[in-house]
Amino acid sequence: MTDRRLWSYREIAAHLQVQPDTVRAYRKHGLLPEPDLVEGGRPYWFADTVRTWAARRLGNRGRRGWWE
Repeated sequence: MTDRRLWSYREIAAHLQVQPDTVRAYRKHGLLPEPDLVEGGRPYWFADTVRTWAARRLGNRGRRGWWE
């Protein structure tokens, strides 16, 4: 089953347990995947996009379960 809910910076930050400004910095530095949708100039990502990206992050080696 896929999770097609759209997440903003705020939801991604809550998922990663960081501040929204940290997620914005990830995007600014090309560390976040391209948004799945941009509406009204605001980027949104599918929850599955973020979970897949978070699971593959270089800094995530050896850590499992924190993103679920």
